[in-house]
Amino acid sequence: MLIFKEKKTKFDQKLYDNLFHDIENNLREAGLGDVSVNKKMKDLNKQLYDIIIKLEKNKNKGFDISKNLAFKYFKDLDTKEEIKYNEFNHYFIKFYNFCFELPLDNMIREAIKFKI
Repeated sequence: MLIFKEKKTKFDQKLYDNLFHDIENNLREAGLGDVSVNKKMKDLNKQLYDIIIKLEKNKNKGFDISKNLAFKYFKDLDTKEEIKYNEFNHYFIKFYNFCFELPLDNMIREAIKFKI
């Protein structure tokens, strides 16, 4: 979504809808009921926008996932050695750079080919 915005192109609403529709279907297949699925989807949507807003604030420094943001949503990364956090951050920096160079019309499909 950030790459589309930086390239001044609107992110396709259908892609966004399909992403959350697939997540919803997977939750239902896992046995969650309507009330649980709705609450989980609302939480996931809030988390997605929280992450996107905070990533965008850091874009002047280049793409980076701050420790506070990573630790907030991925508690396993919060260790003394910071090895997990560094690997996590490195992966997403490389993925962002890989996706930024892809053409927008097939970026989602081509992102599957990403190798670190």
